[in-house]
Formats: sequence, C-alpha cells, structure tokens
Amino acid sequence: MVRLFIPFVFLLSAASALATPLKRDVPTVKADIDNISTQVTNLDAKLTAFPDRGGSLKGALDIHQAAGTLDTSLKKGASDTQATPTPSEADSQAILASVEKFKPAILDALKVIVAKKPAFQALPLPGITAVVLQDLKTLSTDAGALADALIAKSPADLVDKANKIKSDLSSAFTTAIAAYS
Repeated sequence: MVRLFIPFVFLLSAASALATPLKRDVPTVKADIDNISTQVTNLDAKLTAFPDRGGSLKGALDIHQAAGTLDTSLKKGASDTQATPTPSEADSQAILASVEKFKPAILDALKVIVAKKPAFQALPLPGITAVVLQDLKTLSTDAGALADALIAKSPADLVDKANKIKSDLSSAFTTAIAAYS
C-alpha cells in the first residue's frame, strides 16, 4: 500500500504543478513583441522579394515557413500577455509603441501579398493560393488574440489606442483574406 501511495503522491504533485498557469512578466511580453517585430519584418521582406512573375516554389515555401514562425510568435505573445499581471502605465505605453513601430510592416506585407496573388497563382502547384488563404486566416486569428490580450491588459486611457491598432490590422487582414477567398 505504501509503495502505491508514494508514486501516487508524486504524480499528483507533478500534475498540479503542470496545471498551475505560469506567471509571466513585462520583460517577457516586451521580448515577445520584439520577436514578433523581427518575424513581421522577415515575412514582409520575403513577400517583397518574391517576384511578380517567375517565382519559385522554394520562395513560396520560405514565405509559408516565415508565416508559420510569425504565427508561433503571435501565439506565444498572446499567451504570455494573458499570463502577465497588468503592466504599469509606462510599460503599457512602451509595449503599444513597440507594436505601432512594426504595424506598418504588417500592413505592407498584407498589401504585398494581395498584389502578388497572380504570382502565387502562376506557380506550378495546385492549391497554393489555398495555403496562402489559410496562412492569412491563421495569422489574422492569432494577431487578433494578441491584440485582445493587449487590450485586456491596457490601462483605461490606452484602451482606445490598443483598439485602434487591432481595428487597423483587422481591416487589412479582412482585405487580404477577401482577395484570396
């Protein structure tokens, strides 16, 4: 009986430790935002470099992989933001300012991907535009989740600013998704 009890207590303790959500802190969120900024810049650069004609499957795959990496960063950013206590006014301002710095790159990437639709359609791989559409939908959902987390953690006087960022991004994603639908 004692032999069964000790492993049971150990497993119960391990399970409860894993079930306890990990607290995050503002530096973690700031690092996440910096990483997202890097990933957005990378994706925008890959999209911009993709030729209007004669693009390669490798180039399209590189874009798809960059979108996947960005999505992973967005999910981590949303999760860490949700697990972080409400930041100070100064930290909230700094976080939103960081997001605003890379917002133009997101908007540009979404404009570019719409303009490059004929180039993706011309690739010798059926269904490539369906992959682009799925990437856009996934990124839209996860960018929205990050925006919602930032809005929820923003002080009252910064909620409008956070909502404006979300609205601008949502509108641009809606346009890009419509182009590929």
